Amino acid sequence: MGKIDLGTTKYVIHAKIETNGVVEKPDVVGAIFGQTEGLLGNDLDLRELQKTGRIGRIEVEVESVGGRSRGTVKVPSSLDKIETAILAAALETIDRVGPCEAKLVVERIEDVRVSKRRRVVERAKEILTTMVEDITPDSIEITEEVKESIRLREIQEYGPEKLPAGPNIDESDAIIVVEGRADVLLLLKYGIKNAIAVEGTSIPKTIVSLSKKKTVTAFVDGDRGGELILRELLQVAEVDFVARAPDGKEVEDLTKKEIFKALRNKVPAEQVMDYLSIKKKEEPKPFASRKSRQQKKQAAAAPDNGKLETFRKFFTDLSGTLKAFLLDKDANIIKEVAVRDLAMALKNSKEVVSVVIFDGVITQRLVEIAAEKEVECLVGAKVGNIVKKPASIRLLTASDLGVS
Repeated sequence: MGKIDLGTTKYVIHAKIETNGVVEKPDVVGAIFGQTEGLLGNDLDLRELQKTGRIGRIEVEVESVGGRSRGTVKVPSSLDKIETAILAAALETIDRVGPCEAKLVVERIEDVRVSKRRRVVERAKEILTTMVEDITPDSIEITEEVKESIRLREIQEYGPEKLPAGPNIDESDAIIVVEGRADVLLLLKYGIKNAIAVEGTSIPKTIVSLSKKKTVTAFVDGDRGGELILRELLQVAEVDFVARAPDGKEVEDLTKKEIFKALRNKVPAEQVMDYLSIKKKEEPKPFASRKSRQQKKQAAAAPDNGKLETFRKFFTDLSGTLKAFLLDKDANIIKEVAVRDLAMALKNSKEVVSVVIFDGVITQRLVEIAAEKEVECLVGAKVGNIVKKPASIRLLTASDLGVS
């Protein structure tokens, strides 16, 4: 059987035919044209429809067994569905093929466009699968390659030991000490540019030196190796906080969420030292321990009892007002401002501000502005989430002043 041209075809009429004698294809086709002629008028005459291309070539398959013939008939139609249905009904009026009695029954009318759409959908699925398998991974690889290139350009060699480090080690007040180059690269991937690696269990002098000047967070693997490095770091360097990867995991294998969670959950180094029963190595004179240096700095920055009483009085006066006082070194009020304007007022102050007392929460931003303006003391209702606190600033709260 020849293949039906579906170029302009909308529908295909599928029918079965049976005769009580032996017939062939031309007999069936002749019966279809002959017995429908004039039945539906000129507009739906099969011969005219075929001449104008509105009916395609009628396809017939027939076989004869035991003196009887059975077969199928397919009629392609570009008519609308109503006209096609009428034509299909007309085919069922055929009752003879040649000298034989016949019966033609329409089984179904196929909507070719539905079949085409089905094929389009199936093919689209195949194409999409190919794109996902063959194209998407390449795109991801290109993106990752570009990102990796950027990270490799950002990583630097720091100090005489040429330690792998992010680009912000010198500019940042705080640094993160990790174990190896891969850890630095991973932190760079997630925008953390102040990490530096020890590259081994022997802590480099550069790390020890940096720890004396900056706030240090040790971020180590959650295994035995990480604990060994942490033990040495805590003994020879001045570590402020400790963050660890989850048990059994290495920092370089962590997800972004795991990294930031570990850094958020960092604990004071003193707490870890107590837990691990670690004692600081004694440093030769004139260097003092970090604790003693901090105590000296705090002692120098600590206000005397007279000033504390003044601070307590000022804070009591401000309680519930949402206002702030800017004081000079002699505890005289320079300016009174609303707490919402405090950061800007302090930043733009032309006079030397020594103390800020206000009815609000001490924030990281306020601490940073105060450090820039060389303020000695901030007094607030309470202290917020302070990640970096310069040693030169003293933070006092209501409880420190004995105000309930």
